[in-house]
Amino acid sequence: MEHWTIFINNTSNPTNFIESVLNGNPPIGFEKFSTIKGDVLSKAKIDYLINEEEKHDIKIATEDTSRSLKSMSSGEQKKTVLDYLLTTNLDFIILDNPFDNLDLESKENLKISLKKLSSKLIFILLITRKDDALDFAKNQKKLTENGLLIDESIAELEAIKSNTNNPFLLSLPKPLKAIIYNNKTLISLKNIQVNYDNKPILNHINWEINKREFWQLKGKNGSGKTTLLSMITGENSKGYGQELFLFGQKKGSGESIWDIKKKIGYYSPTLTNNFYGEHTVEHMLISGLNDSIGLYKYPTEIQVRLAKEWLELLQMHSQKNDIFVDLPIGQQRLVMVARAMIKHPLLLILDEPTENLDDDSATLFVELTNKISRESDTTILFVSHRDEPGLQPKKIFELRKTENGSIGTILK
Repeated sequence: MEHWTIFINNTSNPTNFIESVLNGNPPIGFEKFSTIKGDVLSKAKIDYLINEEEKHDIKIATEDTSRSLKSMSSGEQKKTVLDYLLTTNLDFIILDNPFDNLDLESKENLKISLKKLSSKLIFILLITRKDDALDFAKNQKKLTENGLLIDESIAELEAIKSNTNNPFLLSLPKPLKAIIYNNKTLISLKNIQVNYDNKPILNHINWEINKREFWQLKGKNGSGKTTLLSMITGENSKGYGQELFLFGQKKGSGESIWDIKKKIGYYSPTLTNNFYGEHTVEHMLISGLNDSIGLYKYPTEIQVRLAKEWLELLQMHSQKNDIFVDLPIGQQRLVMVARAMIKHPLLLILDEPTENLDDDSATLFVELTNKISRESDTTILFVSHRDEPGLQPKKIFELRKTENGSIGTILK
């Protein structure tokens, strides 16, 4: 079996490659795929199947189960769709970043399943991260920005990655106005328990987050990370009546959700995945001062000056008038973490921020995060399935699933 690894980055357009292979008009070197039957396992494919279930009540991949595809974790969705594809008598499957959003165990389980299947059908693996490579997919190409396939080995990619220069040489800009908070402890959770429909999610969680700390939150898919984050941001009503203290105030003691948000900077890719507004890079950055996604009133001169400092740090000032959604995804992420930090919040939450980034873009994001930790008083909470190379958290809080809900453990 001639399996392929196609390395892509955040300027590549894998959609055109996928469509050309599946539509019988593949690029040079892939002519054999025009005469055999194939399909794709991708986020777009999963979203299509979910849409068929929700809007048209047509169960395709989940015909033999009572569960909906949407109700499953990322790992369960990919396994379910893969199992469905295997029933359709395919000769090859294109795997479009199949390991994104998977915890380490789910990722390894999927790799084992693919290896077992590799003697029966051909895989074309498209990946942005070198450590997602499959050892049996030895034919390698790189997909360039203009759609060309060129030779590229993993060793060459590693050399490129190691030679990436750190552009963040300027000092971190200061806030317009410091947020005054005199206590040491920002967030305190004591014996927190959460259940949904009699199903235990969190089991006696004890965690204290203090000023100037750098935490990483880890846990398998479905371990309750999102639930725990919603407790910390004050958005989860399950926090009422429990020993949950947010910036010195007990949940339910009259605190305003907007007062809490003023003290938090937050970024998750979901904030901009479906964002189509034609806001400039400069205005998107300034919007962090107003806790909005995009700017809806004219900025002041001092706000523009502060945005200039941040964009100069990112080496993006020449792009200040570019439309944000037209930026490559890596640059979008850098702008969004700067947006979250522009007010120097007491707590910066980065929720799966390197999802779908290529190696070089992830390296830059990690370096910017480390710089924020070194040069500011902001506490950082970094949530990720991956152990990002170079990330320098001082402490790790891990959720571990049990039959009675996830328990929390401090690893360092």
